[in-house]
Amino acid sequence: MAGQDQAKFLQGNLFGHVTVMALTGSVGLVAVFLVDFIDMVFISMLGVPELAAAVGFAGAILFFTTSFGIGMAIAAGALVARALGRGDAAAARRLTTNTMLYGIAAAAVFAAIVWAFLRPITALVGASGETQELAIGYLAIIVPSLPFLIVGMMGGAILRAHGDARRAMAATLAGSAVNLVLDPILIFGLGLELTGAALASVAARVTIAAVAVRPILRAYGGFEAPTLPGMARDLGPVFAIALPAILTQLATPVGSAYVIRAMAQFGEAAVAGMAIVLRLTPVAFAVVFALSGAIGPIIGQNAGAGDFARVRRAYTAGLIFAGLYTLFVTALLLALRGPLAGLFGAEGVARDLLFLFCGPLALAWFFNAAIFVSNAGLNNLGRPFWSTAVNWGRHTVGTVPFVAVFAAWLGAPGVLIGQAVGGVLFAGLAAALTLQAIGREERPEGPSPFQRAARQVRLYYERR
Repeated sequence: MAGQDQAKFLQGNLFGHVTVMALTGSVGLVAVFLVDFIDMVFISMLGVPELAAAVGFAGAILFFTTSFGIGMAIAAGALVARALGRGDAAAARRLTTNTMLYGIAAAAVFAAIVWAFLRPITALVGASGETQELAIGYLAIIVPSLPFLIVGMMGGAILRAHGDARRAMAATLAGSAVNLVLDPILIFGLGLELTGAALASVAARVTIAAVAVRPILRAYGGFEAPTLPGMARDLGPVFAIALPAILTQLATPVGSAYVIRAMAQFGEAAVAGMAIVLRLTPVAFAVVFALSGAIGPIIGQNAGAGDFARVRRAYTAGLIFAGLYTLFVTALLLALRGPLAGLFGAEGVARDLLFLFCGPLALAWFFNAAIFVSNAGLNNLGRPFWSTAVNWGRHTVGTVPFVAVFAAWLGAPGVLIGQAVGGVLFAGLAAALTLQAIGREERPEGPSPFQRAARQVRLYYERR
């Protein structure tokens, strides 16, 4: 057990650590997103445009609920990684238990609220008529399974905090395999269409949760019996990171909901085209999505050990990796855009949107990657509200005016272009804030009152 609890990121090549963690993490994400991608292919094969549009609207809302889980997972991963960096295996085990319990309870409440207000929420993102009814039916099945999803996501984050990216990857691969097998059976074999896709997704979430928890029980000490004093002790640190992290993550679906609503004014064909882009994006850029979870434990362990020069090098390695990967994927998408359009039967405005994404706009994903890496750095350096400010800025003032202006100028393609432009500006801001945070940790003497408040999560445990 002692060997399992060692902080493995305190030594070794940082670019190598980032690469291994990102690639192994992305394998699981690719599997999850590829199933979503195949779902869209299956739904498109049914030949009903309203079904594809319904999936597009539902996807924005599911992104909203998933973001809640990402925030809880960030808190669990950051706290466990820093405890391991300090060499405190007992605290890591206690935090594993208490963060998981808080996550399950919060997910149950959040899922109930979203489920109760599905009709106004779907209307808010622009769904109406038959498309709205289809989206509501699809979401009514999936949303109650949110606690299982959050257990799986938090379990994966805890495994990555231990440096065990392989087992975290195995959980998502298992869930994706279940989804992939059940999709054609339920959608086509039983003729359940969207209902079948939803049921397959629920089964996948249950599988991910089970497979993620198993190695925690067997390899990392499992969970301890919770106590009220222990739960009360960890409440502040957990939600000091989780709440701003959740707010940070919720900014993305809020911005996406506005973008989808802006696209809806150009018709269901435009929404269907954007739904294809939304399904293709995470498959193509799964490694970028994985970067945040990959670099977080590396920064967290080294911050816990007080080696902030190594934290700076880890952050730089993450940005270099993101740039190289973005160039590779952009070239690949450009070469495959014709076959992709044929696969989905995309024509007219849907084809235009797909071709735009599979060209110059793919390059803009480097700036999104920079924001992801910066958010991970800020969360693990005890400054989660800085991350919150960056993300909300990017998805409000960095999205709404740009989308409105470019949509009025260029029509449906302008929606995607406007969304990308704002990311460039806020990536620069995120990088500046992260480097400033690292610099202040390197020179902690004489911090301002705001700086002292931002470091309370870390100091809470150091004082004990």
